[in-house]
Amino acid sequence: MQLPQRLARFNRHVTNPIQRMWAGWAPGFGILEHTGRKSGKTYRTPLNVFSTDDGVAILLSYGPDRDWLKNITVAGGGTLKRRGQTFRVTDPRVVSREEAAGHVTGGARRAFGKIPFEQAVLLTRG
Repeated sequence: MQLPQRLARFNRHVTNPIQRMWAGWAPGFGILEHTGRKSGKTYRTPLNVFSTDDGVAILLSYGPDRDWLKNITVAGGGTLKRRGQTFRVTDPRVVSREEAAGHVTGGARRAFGKIPFEQAVLLTRG
């Protein structure tokens, strides 16, 4: 399943600015800071984030054709603010949801495997 692109555009312009106020502290969320591969501009994208054995997993609810994913792929990573702490994330790898679920830790592991999206990104904390 993949959410509609018009919802992605709505979220980019309406929901994301609101979520940036709290997503770096709220459980299950984070703010990915990345640099535009063409513009060089710094972007802050709020995302649902799940802990893994060596970093984080992010479900690709709008599919893999996302600017933030392209940016961190070109740059080799970015910075993630999560639960009030900021740390570097590297080595972005797009994998199936099932493969990512095998890396997710804690209570979210069981739910992660049942969320109806096809792909996720694994990032290493570095």
